[in-house]
Amino acid sequence: MSTFQLKTHQPGRTYTQPHFFILNKGLNSGKPLPDPCPNCFVLTTPTEEDKNMLFHLSMMLQIGGFYAYYLKGSVIPFITIDDCRNTLKNALKSTQNNDGEFQKYLRAVYAINKKEMELQNVIAKISDLKVAYIQSCFKQMQLKVT
Repeated sequence: MSTFQLKTHQPGRTYTQPHFFILNKGLNSGKPLPDPCPNCFVLTTPTEEDKNMLFHLSMMLQIGGFYAYYLKGSVIPFITIDDCRNTLKNALKSTQNNDGEFQKYLRAVYAINKKEMELQNVIAKISDLKVAYIQSCFKQMQLKVT
């Protein structure tokens, strides 16, 4: 069984074990992040494999709206550390009962996530190309913007 520790992240603190961060405030509460932000938890694991599995499990829970059930607060919604921990533990327990089936879903989500990042990269390059094309157009017309 995969084990993990979930704690409130303290800005400036570094971690030696494999880890990732989970956003705990706002409508994206539960979203896993590779880098820390002021309002997040840190999840540490003993192995890199456990970290990757829990990162994608947390992403699936957030996208699926499973953390949204636990949101509290009227102005800035947030999720408590206990609700986040229990949601992850329950999901982890149910995935281990159907490990082969879950691994299939996990591979699919990982592949989709990788493709999404590739497409975001392509969109950024197209945007840069558009700016360069427009600037070239104005240079050829010798138009100066003041």
